[in-house]
Amino acid sequence: MTFEAPIKDMLFNVKHLSGWTEVNDLPPYGTLDLDDVDAVLSELGRFCAEQVAPLNAPGDEVGSRFENGKVVLPAGFDAAYAQFVDMGWQSLPHPEAFGGQGLPRVVGAAATEILNAANMSFALCPLLTDGAIEALLTEGSAETKATYLANLISGKWTGTMNLTEPQAGSDLALLRSRADRQKDGSYQITGTKIFITYGEHDMSENTIHLVLARTADAPAGVKGISLFLVPKFMVNPDGTLGARNAVRCQSIEHKLGIKASPTAVLEFEGATGILIGEENAGLGYMFKMMNAARYAVGLQGVAVAERATQQALAYAKDRIQGRPVDGSSHEAVAIVNHPDVRRLLARMRALTEGSRAMAAFTAGWQDLALHGETPEARAEAVAVHEFLVPLVKGYCTEMSIEVASAGVQVHGGMGFIEETGAAQHYRDARILPIYEGTTAIQANDLIGRKTLRDGGATAQRLAMMIEQTEQDLHQGSPTAQSIAAQLSQSRAAFLTVVDHMLESGRSDPNAAFSGGVPYLMLAGNLIAGWQLARSVVAAEKAITAGDDPSFMKAKIATARFYADHVLPETQVQRDRIVKGASSLLDLVF
Repeated sequence: MTFEAPIKDMLFNVKHLSGWTEVNDLPPYGTLDLDDVDAVLSELGRFCAEQVAPLNAPGDEVGSRFENGKVVLPAGFDAAYAQFVDMGWQSLPHPEAFGGQGLPRVVGAAATEILNAANMSFALCPLLTDGAIEALLTEGSAETKATYLANLISGKWTGTMNLTEPQAGSDLALLRSRADRQKDGSYQITGTKIFITYGEHDMSENTIHLVLARTADAPAGVKGISLFLVPKFMVNPDGTLGARNAVRCQSIEHKLGIKASPTAVLEFEGATGILIGEENAGLGYMFKMMNAARYAVGLQGVAVAERATQQALAYAKDRIQGRPVDGSSHEAVAIVNHPDVRRLLARMRALTEGSRAMAAFTAGWQDLALHGETPEARAEAVAVHEFLVPLVKGYCTEMSIEVASAGVQVHGGMGFIEETGAAQHYRDARILPIYEGTTAIQANDLIGRKTLRDGGATAQRLAMMIEQTEQDLHQGSPTAQSIAAQLSQSRAAFLTVVDHMLESGRSDPNAAFSGGVPYLMLAGNLIAGWQLARSVVAAEKAITAGDDPSFMKAKIATARFYADHVLPETQVQRDRIVKGASSLLDLVF
């Protein structure tokens, strides 16, 4: 089936959920017209539908190959990437000072989703480049920025993130890669890195590796990690490319999904590196890049869910099988008419749209965190944004597996056959809750750094904002009031869990953290449902004004389904967290 970017839903979220009026008044943005946003996203959607999406299934079938020391990408990737660069798509959310287009983060987020929905394996290359850009913008020296940023922002060069080693997965304290100081101020980097997405390829002129390593006299543990920039090709003073650096691809992985994306094992053999920031502060720098990547991975979850939903709906409308249970036809009908298929499709749509709405809401807070008018406003926005990021990463990626699995189910036996494409979405989605920090790592962050550290203040602030939406809903239709009632119950469940975490987090950490993933899923469910509830407030006003009533009614129907069928799960999660610690911890393995 063909892919169509959900532009109308994205524009609705930009306008009504991202804080657009406030964000668009921030100094970097001026007054960007929503019609301009529509034009940008529509053109990207067209490009992805015509040039990138058709490469998805063939790329999955053949995968990337490693031959004679080189990575060979599937046919068509090079040409599509060249067009991607020529059209300036990499540059959308990045600063104009380095050649970017300077668009708000919520527009960049929509663009990221579109590209990943079209072809996640292809989109991983620009995604990692965005992370490298983020790290250099915040921590690079003026000289480093001048040398590398323009070509990264254009997409002419690509970026990678090098953390993991064979003996060190998520535990970065175990890193062994070594950085030896040189007389000219550079460093020689030696060590092995694994799971490096697009660590080797020929789509771009140069690859800029950001690498964690230790100097010889570094303290033990995470306090002794430094961050280095290691180019695939050295860059001459005039900006031209010089000799190949001493970094070599040993192999690429054979994976369950995202098969067209080369995941490399890289050997640094005394490669020349440039220190980013200060020695022994690399972990903090890398976390800036990682947080950007984590949010982007959450968008990948929304993207693959959207693609799976589109495909399942198209199949359900075409597949003729079974007579209606109500006897309304003596002939077989399209399976979209059967109640349980409708249940599957409705849940897929609601989870996808709720997650997209949460991601748009989060992007608005990031812009306020970066560019708010006062230090106080920025600090407040930072707290909210940082609370939301693990929810976007954790909830949206776990959601994507459920949606992709439901897509296989809608296809029935044909979903288990690779040629339909439904299985690819399921396989591709499976990596998302794992890389850039597993769901449990996101949950630990949510408990430790985002709830316990501020005594639950940010969580409680969000709950107060949700309560205001409940009041707004009570001024609307009976449907809006019904949604308000369910939202209120879910908010109460959330606050009960926050109090439980504050009480047990310091007295019995095992009990608190045993409920970490359920807490994350409860919070993500609530925030996504809240954003759909806010959508109802906006949609009912739009209908009164005669603004696209068909779309707005569909929006309300999706929010109502979410409130009836998804939000109640918050109460189940509450009980698991508050009552279930002892039964979990008492098990013997």
